[in-house]
Amino acid sequence: MTTPSTHMSWRPTYRSSKFRNVYGKVANREHCFEGIPITKNVHDNHFCAVNNKFLAIVTESAGGGSFVVIPVTQFGRIDPHYPKVCGHHGNVLDIKWNPFHDNIIASCSEDSSVRIWEVPDGGLRRNLTESVLELYGHSRRVGLIEWHPTTSGILFSAGYDYKILIWNLEIGEPVKMIDCHTDVILCMSFNTEGSLLATSCKDKKLRVIEPRSGKVLQEANFKNHKVNRVVFLGNMKRLLTTGVSRWNTRQIALWDQEDLSMPIIEEEIDGLSGLLFPFYDADTHMLYLAGKGDGNIRYYEITLEKPYLQYLMEFRSPAPQKGLGVMPKHGLDVGACEVFRFYKLVTLKGLIEPISMIVPRRSETYQEDIYPMTPGTEPALSADEWLSGINRGPVLMSLKEGYNRPNKLVFKAPVKEKKGGVVNGIDLLENVPPRTENELLQMFFRQQEELRRLKDELTQKDIKIRQLELELNNIRNSPNISNNNNNNSSSNGSSI
Repeated sequence: MTTPSTHMSWRPTYRSSKFRNVYGKVANREHCFEGIPITKNVHDNHFCAVNNKFLAIVTESAGGGSFVVIPVTQFGRIDPHYPKVCGHHGNVLDIKWNPFHDNIIASCSEDSSVRIWEVPDGGLRRNLTESVLELYGHSRRVGLIEWHPTTSGILFSAGYDYKILIWNLEIGEPVKMIDCHTDVILCMSFNTEGSLLATSCKDKKLRVIEPRSGKVLQEANFKNHKVNRVVFLGNMKRLLTTGVSRWNTRQIALWDQEDLSMPIIEEEIDGLSGLLFPFYDADTHMLYLAGKGDGNIRYYEITLEKPYLQYLMEFRSPAPQKGLGVMPKHGLDVGACEVFRFYKLVTLKGLIEPISMIVPRRSETYQEDIYPMTPGTEPALSADEWLSGINRGPVLMSLKEGYNRPNKLVFKAPVKEKKGGVVNGIDLLENVPPRTENELLQMFFRQQEELRRLKDELTQKDIKIRQLELELNNIRNSPNISNNNNNNSSSNGSSI
């Protein structure tokens, strides 16, 4: 009689995960971009934006702000005289591609304006100085811009005047103003459908806001964790923040979006001082943490059950990163099982280095399990629909069926005069005293421009008045008028 085997199957202590062996792969030197004078500005932004057509990088420039736009397949050394987008009067602080139109990019600057540019297919042949839209509404420099994730033609901008403006680009005007912050806004993040906005602020508070009403739904002021950056974790109803502990170590915290009284968990990362940039991939539930000024990218898997954050691995590089651009999902190489791609800015070398995060798979076929349906290139709502209160999730697409599907959306800029806006009865360009020499210069240039515009208007009105006076004289002196007058006087005489 044989005895039953007492051998038990070995159970690993870690959770089984298809992303446990994801690794970072740096592009070969011939697939990098070199010779780009990356901006030395110390503002805590990425200074980089990428889509499946173009790579845009903010550059060093004298007498105004500029950025280069390079076709994403045009690798190698970039000519020092390569054409730039250079219409701003101050340093460019943030750039973002329109998620529904590959040729449209928004930029914001220290000159307190937001501008919308249209880049021709194939890239620039000469410097682009004329934007399709100039948006003036902030009284101080504009540090952040974000496109609405599901709506066409809605752009959010956050300025050093502590205000967030919601722009309807179909009319080229600000339609809402969110005025609940008491200091500089550091970060903005939307939930998947764009019905909620999370912000981190220099006043050390984390807020969840209903953007159309500007109402603050939740607010956290947690003493042990000073929030720098915030990101919504897809549809999990969770937020993740990066920040600094009371002992000045870098840490992350996970929050329930409906209760910010206490974080669900906090985790110390390391003792380095650079800002931690969080990136979240809702399709794989992976979180990437990239340190500014170091070359590390840590990545985790996020779950709704404990331990919530599962550390996977760390990509290390000796070259420090100034910022990172992220390729949208429909621009990834699905044949290579690529699930995320960074474009890393290495300032000292003037180098942009693509880093692919790859799931090692032997099979050559399309991997359905790591590429679920993902937000595509079509908006779910028009600007008017969203402003009227409608919420709708993103229009999903499969990456299997020719994911470089051409977009039929056409961007039409409204014809409008360049002027300040009035929202909720408040003049957004009210006279706010400048705090720095830079702001004083910006105000001076803006006033000079306004004076020029008013002088032009006066000249045009003078010309119009002269023309009208001449027309009036011509009418008075015309023979028909004098004959009519004579006839009227004779008829009046006969009636008497």
